[in-house]
Amino acid sequence: MIERYNLPEMKEIWSEENKFQKWLLIEVYACEAWAELGKIPQDALKEIQSKAGFDIERIEEIENVTRHDVLAFTTAVAEKVGDASKYIHMGMTSSDVLDTALAVMMKEAAEKILEKLGLLRQVLVRRAKEEKYTLMIGRSHGIHAEPVTFGLKMALWVAEVDRNIERLKDAIKTISVGQVSGAVGTFANVDPKVEEYVCRKLGLEIAPVSTQIIQRDRHAHYLNTLAIIGSSLDKFATEVRNLQRTDILEVEEQFAKGQKGSSAMPHKKNPITAERVAGLSRLLRGNAIVALENVALWHERDITHSSVERVIIPDSTSALYYMLHKFIDVMDNLVIHPENMKDNLNKTLGLVFSQRVMLTLVEKGVLRETAYHWVQRNAMKAWEDKVEFIKLVKQDEDIAQKLSQHEIEELFNYDYHTKNVDYIFDRAGIK
Repeated sequence: MIERYNLPEMKEIWSEENKFQKWLLIEVYACEAWAELGKIPQDALKEIQSKAGFDIERIEEIENVTRHDVLAFTTAVAEKVGDASKYIHMGMTSSDVLDTALAVMMKEAAEKILEKLGLLRQVLVRRAKEEKYTLMIGRSHGIHAEPVTFGLKMALWVAEVDRNIERLKDAIKTISVGQVSGAVGTFANVDPKVEEYVCRKLGLEIAPVSTQIIQRDRHAHYLNTLAIIGSSLDKFATEVRNLQRTDILEVEEQFAKGQKGSSAMPHKKNPITAERVAGLSRLLRGNAIVALENVALWHERDITHSSVERVIIPDSTSALYYMLHKFIDVMDNLVIHPENMKDNLNKTLGLVFSQRVMLTLVEKGVLRETAYHWVQRNAMKAWEDKVEFIKLVKQDEDIAQKLSQHEIEELFNYDYHTKNVDYIFDRAGIK
């Protein structure tokens, strides 16, 4: 992961130190389990528990010769333990260590991401409540449709974050499994009680069936969940970017003192953080595809998944954690321009009330197609001639036969479009 995007909390999880520490725990826990089964003498276990450790430089030296990371690790540990090291890694295969440790680290990383999602939800809830009734135009196909509120836009995002929180919890559950089942997963050389003990100590469930590796559909689920969360952030960030466009300018990222928007144009204030979030989401989606490719392996195992996982899993968790960190800041400090929202709302000269006029005519007994025709001809004229829509509606002889001047004026009321905002907020659990 590029250094500037790799925040310390996530960097620590994917550090060599943390990885080897997890490997060491698995090896020591396995020895403890074997000792309970009477397969390792207690004095040997005490030697292992007290002396087991590692030196990263020494592991690297050995791996340069062995070309095998787990063998290099166990050899380095054995050098510290001495004679009792003959019991370390007993009956186990490399993937018992690699996959179980990876599960622990993936769980740790996802829990950090879960914390960030909770913080993002808090910020969005605050924004939703602050702007609950702040009117703005709703757009479909990029074209003005009918009024909404900025608070409703935020409530929509809160609901999506809630779904992503549940998705991530499910992904954590799916990936939080370990295995100590030996070569090809048959337990021929390791007692299942060893696996039970190790997984219990690590806070993992047990993979009910394994083939020397934990099956990669679990990892694909995890990485696709990260990609979905990233895509939600992409969606949110893209909306901020669009609303910051000069010809809209309803919101904008906070512009810090001394910040520069362009090397050539001093006037520029660009949504750079939202653009960065949107860009990084593409990395997550690409990595998710790679994770899907990893599901199909040869027979009981191969290692085509291994090399790419060393990149895509740390990178995806680190990128998403960073994206959440930055987007929380964007939304926490987002500058909102309600006056521009009002100006944009009025740009179509009241056309946002066209549907209400049509529906009211239908209520008065006019056929829907006829009512649509009456309203549309006035709407097109208002837009083309730059005349207030209400004025044309009042002057329309067909409409005048069905609606009084007072009734028409009552139809052009923004409160009509916000009457169910409280209901929507309650339904979304925003109090």
